[in-house]
Amino acid sequence: MATRLLPPQIPTSHVLPSTPTLRNIIRKQTQKPPSPTHPLTNHLIPSRSNFAIKAAEQSSSLIDDGNATATHHSPTNYSTINQLKTEINNTLQGTNRGIFGMPSEKKCEIEEMVKVLESLNPNPNPTVDLDKLGGWWKLVYSSITILGSKRTKLGLRDFISLGDFLQVIDVDKGKAVNVIMFNVRGLNLFSGKLIIEASFNVSSKSRVDIRYNTSTIVPDQLMNMFRKNYDVLLGIFNPDGWLETTYVDETLRIGRDDKGNIFILERSNETVP
Repeated sequence: MATRLLPPQIPTSHVLPSTPTLRNIIRKQTQKPPSPTHPLTNHLIPSRSNFAIKAAEQSSSLIDDGNATATHHSPTNYSTINQLKTEINNTLQGTNRGIFGMPSEKKCEIEEMVKVLESLNPNPNPTVDLDKLGGWWKLVYSSITILGSKRTKLGLRDFISLGDFLQVIDVDKGKAVNVIMFNVRGLNLFSGKLIIEASFNVSSKSRVDIRYNTSTIVPDQLMNMFRKNYDVLLGIFNPDGWLETTYVDETLRIGRDDKGNIFILERSNETVP
């Protein structure tokens, strides 16, 4: 009869706080491992999970009881944060920001690391000091996807490709502008952009309410290409609703909106005239 090895008992004083994030990560790690012949045995996911668990263990002293946010009285573990940011960046390579979808395993892997990074947030009340959010940002990951008929209608399978997704937050005016760049292939190669302006109001120490104001596409040639399906385009990128900033530091920002989407943005030196 096979003997099942049980993990050693952990003293009560060493048990991690009972937060959904950490509990899910630990449950995932303690599931029965695949057999040596299972195709997932040498997959990257177990190693990523191990990293997330180690990061979670190192961050346990930084997590406020029941809130999974960094406290004001605990030192920030910048070493763990930098490792996580590097892991997330490496995992995002070749994914095109996730906008056209990705394997569910990779998506879960990214979002698992995001949850651990959120638990280490060095600025848990970002809207108290909006200067931490102001300026230019570039999208590196979004759980919003453009798939199937939407992608076909917008011409994003053939002759139109997506460029950078940039955002500028004007703290003084309470305004945010999203700029989505496009490149059009064909006989007359040209580029253009969709510009969406929105206003925001602080509704809590980490959340803002966002109201769509206006949008435009330039140049006219690009507007003509999107005109028939403009409502589809706006339906994807319309910022109306609320946005919770769950992590922000000098170089990285993570947000979650009322539609369940996740956004990862990095501080950018780029600007759009």
